[in-house]
Amino acid sequence: MYGITDLYLFIIAGLLLNITPGSDMLYILTNSFQKGLKAGIIATFGISTGCLFHVLLAVLGLSTLLQNSPTAFLIVKYLGSIYLIYLGLMMLIKKDKKLEIKEKLDKKSIKETFIKGVLINALNPKIAIFFVTFLPQFVDVNSETKSLALLSLGLIFIIFGTIVNIIIAYFAIKGSSKLSLNKFFGKFIKKIVGVLFISFGIKLALEKI
Repeated sequence: MYGITDLYLFIIAGLLLNITPGSDMLYILTNSFQKGLKAGIIATFGISTGCLFHVLLAVLGLSTLLQNSPTAFLIVKYLGSIYLIYLGLMMLIKKDKKLEIKEKLDKKSIKETFIKGVLINALNPKIAIFFVTFLPQFVDVNSETKSLALLSLGLIFIIFGTIVNIIIAYFAIKGSSKLSLNKFFGKFIKKIVGVLFISFGIKLALEKI
């Protein structure tokens, strides 16, 4: 189909990769836990949009340029690292408002949640390298529609990832409602997540990819 090979293997591999914990899943869980299901879904769409950015780069061949240019790679890598550390620090030092699950989000919160999700993935060069190395393995080298095959695979990966993350957000809010969230517990979770984001940022900066 459109130059795609072993689609079932791609879907299985994609699902396994999508349930692997990382900064994107942590972001979705945090928003779901603190602000409710709607925030978790908005965070999911932000994360998925960040992935779409890298899929389009891969289709256009720009991810290969990033892979072959140490300077460009390092710039994106350190921008992503700085952003994750910034998010973590904000969680650690920003004064808390009363922490409760909100059924309604204002437009500013919706926009902020979405944009942060986009940036978490868009500024991660590991995702660019992942798509440019992973997707071609499921494309027929003799196909005349390689670009369409790459785009189709990328969209399939994103669709399944979005579904998985919405399910994760749903169960996160179900779990949080049973915990009778109090101020102390909320602060504790926020600090832990802040430390984890800083750790992800430092790891990204130091990691040789």
